[in-house]
Amino acid sequence: MARAAVRAQLAQVAFTLFRREGFEKVTLDDLAAAAGVSRSTFLRYFGTKEDAVLGTFDNKGERVADALRRRPGDEDDWTALRHALDTAIEEYRKDPDAALALTRLVRDTPALCARQLEKQHGWCPALALALAERSGRGPTPTLGQQVRVAAALDCLRVAVDHWTASDGHHDLVTLLDEAFAALARG
Repeated sequence: MARAAVRAQLAQVAFTLFRREGFEKVTLDDLAAAAGVSRSTFLRYFGTKEDAVLGTFDNKGERVADALRRRPGDEDDWTALRHALDTAIEEYRKDPDAALALTRLVRDTPALCARQLEKQHGWCPALALALAERSGRGPTPTLGQQVRVAAALDCLRVAVDHWTASDGHHDLVTLLDEAFAALARG
């Protein structure tokens, strides 16, 4: 089985166990046993319990940055950021029930919530660089570009929080549009 498939399978086993038993109660040994692998095998795929849940965030920042680079050159940074973030919410639109369960687990588990915020904050340099490249001003993002990236990611976080609070009944795209519009209006 390919590495990505094994990783996905291990992540699914971990997610199921965390939902049933609670994140804090499950140990790495429990995860390995439930997956039918050794602890060292599990750790080859995920260095921590948090990573088993949040592994999907690992390359999401680069995917959003790539989407940002593909936006039309005449589009302003704020609009380009808004549309590039559609890449970040693809999973929510493809499988809203699974996304809602994952989001609830993360929001209800302080260690996961902190780690997710850390991962999302890690997207900032790649997104700011993509904005700088789009502007043709060279490889160094401006202060304004860095601020727009940070604000865009906060809009994403707030939109997802509202979506989760509505049990997925509100449209996440609409919520993200509203969050961006709220800042655009000043």
